[in-house]
Amino acid sequence: MVHLSTVPNDSAVNTPLVEGLQNVKFDEGPDEATASIYGSRFAAQDLPNHAFPDQEMPKEIASRLIKDHLTLDGNPVLNLASFVTTYMEKEVEELMAEALPKNFIDYEEYPQTADIQNRCVSMIARLYNAPTGNDDESVIGTSTVGSSEAIMLATLAMKRRWQNKRKAAGKDYSKPNIVMSSAVQVCWEKAARYFEIEEKYVNVTEERYVIDPEEAVSLVDENTIGICTILGVTYTGHYEDTKAVNDLLVKKNIDCPIHVDAASGGFVAPFVNPSLEWDFRLEKVISINVSGHKYGLVYPGVGWVVWRDPEYLPKELVFNINYLGADQASFTLNFSKGASQVIGQYYQFIRLGRKGYTSIMSNLTKTADYLAACLAKLGFIIMSEGAGKGLPLVAFRLDPKHKHQFDEFAVAHQLRERGWVVPAYTMAPNAQKLKLMRVVVREDFSRSRCDALIVDIKLAVDTLAEMDSKRLAEHTQHVKKHVSHSGKAKHSHPHYKKEKHSLQGKTGKTHAVC
Repeated sequence: MVHLSTVPNDSAVNTPLVEGLQNVKFDEGPDEATASIYGSRFAAQDLPNHAFPDQEMPKEIASRLIKDHLTLDGNPVLNLASFVTTYMEKEVEELMAEALPKNFIDYEEYPQTADIQNRCVSMIARLYNAPTGNDDESVIGTSTVGSSEAIMLATLAMKRRWQNKRKAAGKDYSKPNIVMSSAVQVCWEKAARYFEIEEKYVNVTEERYVIDPEEAVSLVDENTIGICTILGVTYTGHYEDTKAVNDLLVKKNIDCPIHVDAASGGFVAPFVNPSLEWDFRLEKVISINVSGHKYGLVYPGVGWVVWRDPEYLPKELVFNINYLGADQASFTLNFSKGASQVIGQYYQFIRLGRKGYTSIMSNLTKTADYLAACLAKLGFIIMSEGAGKGLPLVAFRLDPKHKHQFDEFAVAHQLRERGWVVPAYTMAPNAQKLKLMRVVVREDFSRSRCDALIVDIKLAVDTLAEMDSKRLAEHTQHVKKHVSHSGKAKHSHPHYKKEKHSLQGKTGKTHAVC
């Protein structure tokens, strides 16, 4: 997600990094670059921070200095917090680079690129068993910049369809609600807040980390626009039981649609657990979103959303426009966007096919199972499911019976010192006393890299166990103070701190990284 940036006032901009530094004068030397980057005057100056610089900078120097600035970022390969793809083949990287100048929305100028989206939507719809057998069935879908936009579009479609039905019946349509697990990703909270929809949460428990089908269906009333189920909860990787929710709705003859948030699991379950019924095989499932930049194996950001039938995407939400000479139907939250990620997705589909995706996802599942078994031997409690019953990740926590004087956040901080980014966080509301850690197994997380992580986790626990109580208390305070990677993050504006409208504001919930 994108954070809000605070614009510093003029006094903050002009405040020196160190008191008294404003009195120190540096000879800037001649007003031209030398043959050496670090011999140029630019190397002796700070990079522009707040205002446009007055003069130009040679391209080689600009590139080098920005690279230097970025070296303090974490290594994406060692970032085991994120589901986002960190490896693609050189050939597709070249294809994507060539497409950088293309505005994807310009169908007239780039018709072949537009056709590639159509192909991807068709492949995804059939992967999810969309009804395509009859001439009168017309599945529709679109690409998005990620699952967040896809979820916004799907939520808006459910709300408008519900409103239209209420209006036609002469009933009040001012109080829509949506039913979902309290373990949802924050984009669901945003969708409900932005589109003025009441959230009805099914809280998780310390024994159950997913939605309870019976409770979810019991929350449905005449104002419910739909139920969200998750194919791969971000906290623990569990697949929620969409079939059970569907069957209860059918059994009780309740007219309520289901949207499946398959952001993480949509490119895993069909290849590792194809018999699992969660998709359009279930009659109540009307729309599905998936992230191409997670297990779709494409760099960020690309997502997809598919509807079972145009009936579930009200016509008044779709705009028919003539842009740059071509008629096109548009249902997006943005307009212009690059074509690279859609092209990258198509490459992966035809390069790998079902066999390739199955091989990769099966290997990831095996690696996750191996890691889980090793961590269990080290004394951790495994909270995720293995053997392809959930996402290829490992969620784990310290066993209380060992009575450690440190917690999961301390272990995560120790691993950070070795370069690994393994997040620690608290569970969703109603189970927020549970602390856990999570390792996402991605395509480039090989068995040998997994072994290196296991060694470092054992070393981290042993190091913390050897600390006396005083040293451990000091370390705990250090972790709290330097919880961010740099220890100096200043993105948040003070005006927006301590809000009380979100699940985090209300309960202290921390959102799992996605």
